[in-house]
Amino acid sequence: MGHCLAKPKNDGDDSDHNVEFAGGNVHLITTKESWEQKLAEAEKDGKIVVANFSASWCGPCRMIAPLYVELSEKHPSIMFLTVDVDELTEFSTSWDIKATPTFFFLKNGQQIDKLVGANKPELQKKMVAILDSESPCQT
Repeated sequence: MGHCLAKPKNDGDDSDHNVEFAGGNVHLITTKESWEQKLAEAEKDGKIVVANFSASWCGPCRMIAPLYVELSEKHPSIMFLTVDVDELTEFSTSWDIKATPTFFFLKNGQQIDKLVGANKPELQKKMVAILDSESPCQT
């Protein structure tokens, strides 16, 4: 499945910056403080967090972004975040991002799953597994 490796930084190119990565219930993270604030909010509300580490120049990131926005609208019980790896380089490095997109699934701030690459079926499968693990058994 598609993913992008690190690209040389081009400070002059911020055209159509992040436009397609936010929308629906996706929160665009632009600072480490906003990341910590959203994680605290999710923990307080008992929500799972899906964090999409992506880049505006990455084709596979752009390809999967509409699905990510759609999933955020379909599952309001989950918090969806997007981090631009070029904007938050040091922060992304601290998460050991080697390719974009990389999706982290977090509960109480702890990683419970991870997906590297724009693999739509796998992303949907992981979403279903997480939703199943969260919903109480019905009799």
